[in-house]
Amino acid sequence: MPVSRFDVDSWRRSPLSRRKIDTSAFATERAEVVEICSDVLARGDTALRELGARFDGWAPAAGETFAVDTRAALDQIDVADREALEFAAQRIRAFHSLQRQDEFVGSGDLGLVTRPVLRAGLYAPGGRASYPSTVLMTAIPARVAGVEQVVVATPPRSDGSVAPAILAAAHIAGVDTVYRIGGAQAIAALAYGTETIPRVDVVAGPGNIYVTLAKREVFGSVGVDGIAGPTEVVVLADADTRPDYVAADLAAQLEHDPLAWGVLVTDSGTLADRVEEELEHLVRGLDRSGIIREANCCIVVARDIEEAIDVVEEFAPEHLLVVTYAADRIGLSIRNAGAVFIGPYSTVPLGDYTAGPNHTLPTSGAARFGSPLGVHTFLKRTSVLALDREDLETLGDATVRLAELEGLGAHAHAVDVRRE
Repeated sequence: MPVSRFDVDSWRRSPLSRRKIDTSAFATERAEVVEICSDVLARGDTALRELGARFDGWAPAAGETFAVDTRAALDQIDVADREALEFAAQRIRAFHSLQRQDEFVGSGDLGLVTRPVLRAGLYAPGGRASYPSTVLMTAIPARVAGVEQVVVATPPRSDGSVAPAILAAAHIAGVDTVYRIGGAQAIAALAYGTETIPRVDVVAGPGNIYVTLAKREVFGSVGVDGIAGPTEVVVLADADTRPDYVAADLAAQLEHDPLAWGVLVTDSGTLADRVEEELEHLVRGLDRSGIIREANCCIVVARDIEEAIDVVEEFAPEHLLVVTYAADRIGLSIRNAGAVFIGPYSTVPLGDYTAGPNHTLPTSGAARFGSPLGVHTFLKRTSVLALDREDLETLGDATVRLAELEGLGAHAHAVDVRRE
């Protein structure tokens, strides 16, 4: 199992410590995405049919639509799978219901009104595997926020079908319509609208490089939840941590993608040695061992736990697992992380599926300023000013002075004409 090992000084000098979402290496893909988005904007469904046939191997025949019914899907999956989806949905809904906000804050004449967007468009990947958990994690917060229309786009199979688990999750989460379109063309269709697909106000959900580049391309025409890089986990551990637990959590994240990140930060060289041994033994027996071996696995050995915490804050990981002494105190003190998992039993997969908090998180250092997907992703705010004559007199002189300072005479006049 290839593991890159560092002390803190060599880690900070390494470009690995400064990973970022770098799309400069994808100039060809970006040019293709720009062309796809422009084509969908110009030709709507006609472009979608041609692009679907080209990239997904399927396009709706005459009389067919991109939409697919979700109702029958619950009977097409195992009862145990349905129960697991419903269990996860209940917990996700309960947690996100805590995020509801007051519609109006402020005084009577100055306030901020918070309302949901009208339509949300969600993307559910369907490349290497289908992810019904992503449907739950995006659609349920949108519904809790009060979004009136929630739609999902997902790549179809070559026969036009969609994985029943995706459709079942959509039904459980209260999705209105599932559209059989994938890739950049799906993002463009949601952002711009076509003859049969409504233009949405927010696009959310992860995807491959084409989806990521398309979200960048359409941003401004539509809101997006964020630009996601490869998934990542940092484990902050000390000498008393079980090495097999650490190895298990690193492998669980690395199996997602050859570009994924798994980083152990510790103050114990002995633990570092034992985790490397456990990883090598574990990975040999895993189905996705090839992907894990290609991914970015690093160990950083710090002088003490305080220096290790500094490394974590600088890296700003998507997932952070804290398994140290005083884990509660340390975990709650971390400023830069998308989600913090505290203690040896808070393994990240529990958060991926059933704990309740969202698994769509800021990556590539965006946890320095970004937040998990949530109810707020589908809310927008409007400021309200209901001013009277007394307010005009109170604010007028300073307003006119500032307008004239900036050379905006018409602004000053709009105030003065009301005071004459």
